[in-house]
Amino acid sequence: MATKCGKCGPGYPSPLEAMKGTCEKVIHRLPMPNLKDELHHSGWNTCSSCFGDSTKSRTKLVLPSLISSRVYVVEVIEPKEIHAKCDLGYLHTSHCLASGEVMISALGDPKGNSKGGFVLLDGETFEVKGTWERPGGAAPMGYDFWYQPRHNVMISTEWAAPNVLRDGFNPADVEAGLYGQCLHVWDWQRHERVQTLTLQDGLIPLEIRFLHNPAADQGFVGCALGSNIQRFYKNQGGTWSVEKVIQVPPKKVKGWILPEMPSLITDILLSLDDRFLYFSNWLHGDLRQYDISDPKRPRLAGQIFLGGSIVKGGPVQVLEDQELKCQPEPLVVKGKRVAGGPQMIQLSLDGTRLYVTTSLYSAWDKQFYPDLIREGSVMLQIDVDTVRGGLKLNPNFLVDFGKEPLGPALAHELRYPGGDCSSDIWL
Repeated sequence: MATKCGKCGPGYPSPLEAMKGTCEKVIHRLPMPNLKDELHHSGWNTCSSCFGDSTKSRTKLVLPSLISSRVYVVEVIEPKEIHAKCDLGYLHTSHCLASGEVMISALGDPKGNSKGGFVLLDGETFEVKGTWERPGGAAPMGYDFWYQPRHNVMISTEWAAPNVLRDGFNPADVEAGLYGQCLHVWDWQRHERVQTLTLQDGLIPLEIRFLHNPAADQGFVGCALGSNIQRFYKNQGGTWSVEKVIQVPPKKVKGWILPEMPSLITDILLSLDDRFLYFSNWLHGDLRQYDISDPKRPRLAGQIFLGGSIVKGGPVQVLEDQELKCQPEPLVVKGKRVAGGPQMIQLSLDGTRLYVTTSLYSAWDKQFYPDLIREGSVMLQIDVDTVRGGLKLNPNFLVDFGKEPLGPALAHELRYPGGDCSSDIWL
């Protein structure tokens, strides 16, 4: 287990203390120097896992590039160094470790073949140190990850080989078994993969979250193409198991690429008090809130439609819907019709405001929501009822990335300078 620190370092001493943190606001805009990086997820040089170390400070945002394999830390770590030292590329999730190092997951090798390894950076110099996993120990596929040191475990997820997903979604690739459907369980101390869990109906398990309580031995993963949420947990034998706890039914449609449209769950989030689970259905267009007081039996507490592929007046006609009686209205906020659907989400520390962006990945945006490419994405704010449950759009809040000085932009992940629900891990 990583060495524990002194005191008064970055972040907050616990998830519940983090809920008392400062309110969010836009403070700066930074143009990036290169095109076609595909900045996707991000993290910090250090987080609440180092709260006990007064020598650490949260000063640098780490931005891995999904396609170019660059890593931006204000300065740029060029991909050739990562390729040479790690034989990895197509970088995704960045997490800080209690050791002061930064770890980044990869989707593939430099040639775009699938390879689920992890790049390790020095947290001070950002020198590429090599891979976190032992030589030859990478998983078959990679995407997201979360660690829980008290249980000596890390769990990682799968999307697909970069060569498969890079240019868009091809249904034939699903039939060919080229998309992921497994969770990989790692021994945190030994840096070794010890178990693989195949998910029933769990195609494309993307975002994974342990409960924030550092003693918790369970969490959730969102399966995008399976359109379900699965709960993973430590069983009585000391190994890990998984079960499906939420299923979003597909919609029978006309005028789309397939006769049935999955919801495509593309992001999930847990409130810092581990009371609510939120997730986005990028294709169906709704954002959901579930009460997870009983993690085995999540209860729907709130739902709101924010665009999507099935709005009235669009090219898609819904023929059969197990949930809705009619297709939702298009979303217009401050005079702008919102293109795309709810994608990445971030919750205010106190749990009362949920922010959402609408871009998934440029090649898939172009395929499913071509208006996003022309108009840019947006950021919306949803007011959250944390007492009874419920979601309500704030009609006066809109960040329109179609009006950026350098032209329309596709905004994806959201981060708070002081840490947030998906950046910080407690020990």
